[in-house]
Amino acid sequence: MNKNRAARVQSPEAVGMERQDRYFLSYRQIHETVQQLARRIEATGFDPDVIVAIGTGGFIPARILKTFINRPIYTVGISYYGLDNVPKATPQTIQWIDEVERKLAGKRVLLVDEVDDSRVTLEYCLKELLSHGPTEIAVMVLHNKNKEKRGKLPPEIRHYFAGREMEDRWICYPWDAEDILFHEDRARAME
Repeated sequence: MNKNRAARVQSPEAVGMERQDRYFLSYRQIHETVQQLARRIEATGFDPDVIVAIGTGGFIPARILKTFINRPIYTVGISYYGLDNVPKATPQTIQWIDEVERKLAGKRVLLVDEVDDSRVTLEYCLKELLSHGPTEIAVMVLHNKNKEKRGKLPPEIRHYFAGREMEDRWICYPWDAEDILFHEDRARAME
């Protein structure tokens, strides 16, 4: 280990990040989870026409999923957490699909996000998407936190795919890491 890397790992900030109230996940773990999810989705017979990624957390999982289920990806930007990581009163649309009616009406849609935490963002996005007449919508999340949800999945949602059920702890995804070497070290230590 080089001297600079050793200093980062031993810094007070680094030591504070080793708390047991966090999960650190590697890109490899994410890729493997998406691959397993793709197999489960295919096994159910659900064959999406399009993938819709909720930004920003669903962007990378959706792109990995495209490797296994080669469909067009549309993106939506939904903001529920502020810069301080505190939830807002309600989600806000930041970006939506252009010509949404033409792109979603009569289609089977797979909605992708990284985590089902409070379920508020999923509920908000699903209600919006359902208003544009898709044939069916399924949900895929990498991780579902086992806790009481404030939001609900609409009854029209027949397929819900979660890669892993997890305790209610903060999840540190590699795409949010400022120091990817430190992050990957923590992820390996948790395996």
